[in-house]
Amino acid sequence: MSLRERLSGAIAPLFTPFTAEGDVDHDSLRRMVAWQLANGSRGISIGGSTGEPGAQSLAERAAAIRTVKKALDGTDAAFVPGTGSAKLDETLELTAVAQEVGVDAALIITPYYARPTQEALYQWYATIAREFPDLPLIAYNVPSRTAVEMAPDTFARLYRDFDNIVGIKETTKDFEHFSRTMHLCGNDLLMWSGIELLCLPLIPLGGIGFISALSNIAPRAVADTYAAAVAGDWDRARELHYGVHPLVDLLFVETNPAPAKWLMEQRGLITSGTVRMPLVNLTDAGKAKVLALAEQASDHLTPVN
Repeated sequence: MSLRERLSGAIAPLFTPFTAEGDVDHDSLRRMVAWQLANGSRGISIGGSTGEPGAQSLAERAAAIRTVKKALDGTDAAFVPGTGSAKLDETLELTAVAQEVGVDAALIITPYYARPTQEALYQWYATIAREFPDLPLIAYNVPSRTAVEMAPDTFARLYRDFDNIVGIKETTKDFEHFSRTMHLCGNDLLMWSGIELLCLPLIPLGGIGFISALSNIAPRAVADTYAAAVAGDWDRARELHYGVHPLVDLLFVETNPAPAKWLMEQRGLITSGTVRMPLVNLTDAGKAKVLALAEQASDHLTPVN
């Protein structure tokens, strides 16, 4: 199976469950993985923006990678953990853990806070690519979180220069950015949208799947939307796309992942909706909004039991 085939479909970017005391809840994490696979997700990602990586130690992130990898053993699901950090040494250390356990690819976020130039971004990814020449790497462009955007020209240069830089997760609402990156890199590029409502529109441009935070509460709807699109059933794909709009709004009632975590605690998948500072748990006003939006699209919420 080619890497494109292996990474195609709905890959769920999981939030990191914490206990009420704030520890990483590995039992809930294992339940989440099993629930995702039972409801159509083709693969799992952890440690992206939804996973609160900046609020965890490297040891915690590495332990979560090992837990998920073990939970996926014996399945045919893909595993694409986020291993990036604002620091190069941390990124290299965590990416080495991912390579050691045998992931399909590593998702590397652009370094946040520092606001590097485009040349600095090139050198950052080039350094990582040289360190792990046999590990497929996916760049993660998410300017709303990092305060820096990788230009299409910069990524295309990396894609040309390094065989192991195989794809990009574009999390920008500038849809022209997607098209320009795809045009410069060609049809072999692996591309995903990190913007929930741009996942479906990317498919006809050449996107290979969904990496959507919506999978944390509605994996079946996400997987079915992708399946309908690749089958050419655009009426069904659009029906699902518009049907989940309230659930997408739900995810961002307050800072992601607090709304999804609280909802999934109420639904019994995880033991606690706790988030770590600098985030705070969902407020009472937020809870009311989440319940109202969940009711509007209740048919698209995936049952837990």
